Amino acid sequence: MAMLAIFLKTLPFFALIGLGYWAGRARFFSQEATAYLTKFVFYFALSAMLFRFSANLGIAEVWNGRLVAAYLWGTFFVYGIATIVGYLRKQSTEVTAIEAQCAVIGNTGFLGVPMLTLLLGEAAIGPIVLALAVDLIVFSSLIVILITASREGEIRLGIVKAVGIGLLKNPMIVAITLGFFWSALRIPIPGPFNEFLGILGGAATPCALFAIGASLASKSAERLSVAGWLSFCKLVLHPLFVAFAAIFLFSVDAFSATVIISAAALPVAGNIFMLAQHYGVAPQRVSAAILVSTAISIVTVSLVIGWLTAV
Repeated sequence: MAMLAIFLKTLPFFALIGLGYWAGRARFFSQEATAYLTKFVFYFALSAMLFRFSANLGIAEVWNGRLVAAYLWGTFFVYGIATIVGYLRKQSTEVTAIEAQCAVIGNTGFLGVPMLTLLLGEAAIGPIVLALAVDLIVFSSLIVILITASREGEIRLGIVKAVGIGLLKNPMIVAITLGFFWSALRIPIPGPFNEFLGILGGAATPCALFAIGASLASKSAERLSVAGWLSFCKLVLHPLFVAFAAIFLFSVDAFSATVIISAAALPVAGNIFMLAQHYGVAPQRVSAAILVSTAISIVTVSLVIGWLTAV
């Protein structure tokens, strides 16, 4: 019954994704319109939501070293599995890096933040923000370093500098950092400004989900065997090994463990496709992994969250 209740609660989120997918397939919503909607969510709505969350929490309330260690351990373990399998299939370093990224980086920003906050309560915000920060800072940097170093034959100071600048320009990282800084100053958010952030941040959930669906409409499901393997890594292995690390290795508290395991169960992130396109590395493969994992996650995410909340 618990799993059915969770499924019914997650259904509206995936229904919004489905609506966006229909709008994209029917060409009611063009690729250009999807790109601008995604930009609005990324730079404005989601940033407002994250700033408001972090400004009302503070880094001292959010930081959990055991949680970060568990999430990193579980994620790197699956990243390693995907990397080894990629090399065994004689893939290049660039393609292997992209596949490993698909295996561990989920749609935490656009789907995870709004959905898990609603399902698990506002106390879930802290652990979600930490998981998102690890994804953005560690793994988004790692893939750029691996691809660039593979092409240039070495890791130059310029690569590290470019990665650093990229992180500073990421609106989600900027929003979280500024929010924690505001909280540290212990300055109450003025009423009108708080209302402004609430209204703008409120647009993040429906717009982000619609944008996910509309972007999926332009993706194809080629190379289904690879897409199936990467979806298995992301939807099954990633939450499994994060759970093992959180419960048995680092003794993370039950609630925080539930949040990061649920975050690990999310489907492949859409921004990996942007990276694949930007570098010209297996974009169709990434496209298929996003499409397949999102479709399957309608069931698997509910199963994982339902099992965790019933334990």
